[in-house]
Amino acid sequence: MPTDAPRVLVADDEDDIRALVCLAVRRAGGTVVADVADGAAALAAARAQRPDLAVLDVSMPGATGLEVCTALRAEAATAEVAVLLLSAGASPDDVARGLAAGADAYLPKPFSVAGLSARVRELTTGATA
Repeated sequence: MPTDAPRVLVADDEDDIRALVCLAVRRAGGTVVADVADGAAALAAARAQRPDLAVLDVSMPGATGLEVCTALRAEAATAEVAVLLLSAGASPDDVARGLAAGADAYLPKPFSVAGLSARVRELTTGATA
């Protein structure tokens, strides 16, 4: 894998979903720098690893994806990290809350690995599919 591969943090409290997200990141040419199961660990990993992209589940213990996103945006060292929120909540209000928290993109669950890979590629390289 190229050394300039996008560095991606994956945070979801469901092991199966986290594994699918990691697969999608690798298919998009990215490197998973951390995969964690709660929001507090996600925030700590983002601060330590400074990923190019954080893929965050909205509903996690410790801190929600929205709270992690807000915290990342508030800190100079992580303000530029791209954020993709994943959620079973896909109403217009849910999406609006995610974008208001500072997310770059919002993808409803269930998602396809191919669709998620395309979003990861788009957010890390600017390339569309």
